Amino acid sequence: MLHIKCPHCGMRSQNEFSYGGDASVKRPELNKEVSDQDWDNFVYNRKSLRGKHWELWQHISGCRQWIKVERDTATHEIFNTLKANEEIS
Repeated sequence: MLHIKCPHCGMRSQNEFSYGGDASVKRPELNKEVSDQDWDNFVYNRKSLRGKHWELWQHISGCRQWIKVERDTATHEIFNTLKANEEIS
């Protein structure tokens, strides 16, 4: 079982969180025209990354905040966590 350090609540079990996807994906801007191809690429065409990268998780059984988690998808090791509005360095 993974333990994730929520920047708001501290160390918690992964059972309290819900995975939200790759944190590096650039979402289309709100209230802007988006082509069908751009929308398809955003929704469906994702790389299945292996190794260390940033993900979005929501603390659904705690503060309900979205956070960024730096995790290795091969080993499940967690290296860092940030609040959703913090920049990835």
